[in-house]
Amino acid sequence: MGDELDATLDAVGPRLRAIRKQRGATLERLAELTGMSVSTLSRIESGRRRPTLEVLLPLARAYRMSLDELVGAPATADPRIHPRPVNRDGVVWVPLSRDPGGLHAFKQVLPVPAKVPERLDQQVHEGHEWLYVLAGTLRLALGAEDFLLDAGEAAEFDTRVPHALANAGNKPLELLIIFGQQGQRMHVRTS
Repeated sequence: MGDELDATLDAVGPRLRAIRKQRGATLERLAELTGMSVSTLSRIESGRRRPTLEVLLPLARAYRMSLDELVGAPATADPRIHPRPVNRDGVVWVPLSRDPGGLHAFKQVLPVPAKVPERLDQQVHEGHEWLYVLAGTLRLALGAEDFLLDAGEAAEFDTRVPHALANAGNKPLELLIIFGQQGQRMHVRTS
């Protein structure tokens, strides 16, 4: 373990220099962002000073990277994530993304309705939404139109258009939803 730790710490300085140069930052700018002196940053990058946690945390914040990314630590062997489902009025939401400022991905499970309403209560909000039906039948009310989507079908729309979703089948409806608050859109084309 000691040799592996030494090798990782010895590689941090050159890695920090490469990250800084790749981002076009100067030591002076990095010193402003972190509150460290230019000489301290220079010694760390050149390997003349070993980085400590007190040094790495401000650098990680300045570069907007996790500590693992910053020091180049290998990913954990277990790639699984453990999302926590949320149940709202019988609808299960499973968050699949964590970036608060970017696209949001969810799996949504809607139970079989006791009665399918004739009209759906449509909502309007800023953003853009992309849906993919994993299982079941989706009723998508979009403005004055109603669409039925089965497993394997997808739809995308501007959420400023009145819209509503409902389970139109006789088994639970499972959806993959990707939503961009500022109108970010999914790009599903390969060309």
